[in-house]
Amino acid sequence: MSPGQDLPELIEIYRDRVWHRESENRIEDALSAEIFIERVGFCSSMTDCRRPGPSLYIAVCGRRDAYMPRNVQKDPESRLAWSIKDDVMRRGRVYYAKLKRGRLTFIARRLLPYFHALWGVPLGKESKFLSDDARSVLRVLRREWEMGTRDLRLASRIDERGRFNRAIDDLQKTFKVIPSDVIYKPTFSYIWSLAETRFHDELELRVSREEALKEIARAYLSGVGITVRGELASVTGLSRPEAGSGSWSLVDDGVALRLEPGVYSWRELA
Repeated sequence: MSPGQDLPELIEIYRDRVWHRESENRIEDALSAEIFIERVGFCSSMTDCRRPGPSLYIAVCGRRDAYMPRNVQKDPESRLAWSIKDDVMRRGRVYYAKLKRGRLTFIARRLLPYFHALWGVPLGKESKFLSDDARSVLRVLRREWEMGTRDLRLASRIDERGRFNRAIDDLQKTFKVIPSDVIYKPTFSYIWSLAETRFHDELELRVSREEALKEIARAYLSGVGITVRGELASVTGLSRPEAGSGSWSLVDDGVALRLEPGVYSWRELA
């Protein structure tokens, strides 16, 4: 089974229920979104049906064929999904940041230690893995705790907007910094905070890389029913060998079946 190939209707119906692709079960507020994220483990923020995996936007639309329109400002579903995304971010009950491959992602607290085990950078290795700009931003936030985009760029003495954006992206991908609020007036600005201020216990928990790969694969496979070739790697940013290792661990545990190379099924749906 390859990407783009039609899935069995049983799997589509299963995803309808788990991903809230049903009009009577669509997401309409932040609390419902948090329950949804906890159930699926992790999901994209504003992707539509052209990208694999669960998404808050799809869950707000409540249907399989949810396409993001070009003019999102005038689309009620896009505006609602964006508003709920902001509310969930402010509430801080689930993790939200731009992760590997630049995708804005929600992560349930229970899975955060596993993502951090794969992509987090320990304090003692920051000079090796973080750029000078990223460490400049981090020094400011460790002194101030939180700061708006413009003030943070000035305080970190990064003149070029592109350099600052790359530094912020690197800090998000390494689980150092998160957007904790957003302001739209008088001008648009994120408020940036240290990830450890909201998620200290989860980021302090130490797990092995093997366990992290397995638990991320478990969360994804239990929510999609079947993964096709390259899907888990595409959604998470893992390499294909790493994604395969996590899925094989589920087969060894007896909760998944390997249907063919790169294709795994949640055993309960077999």
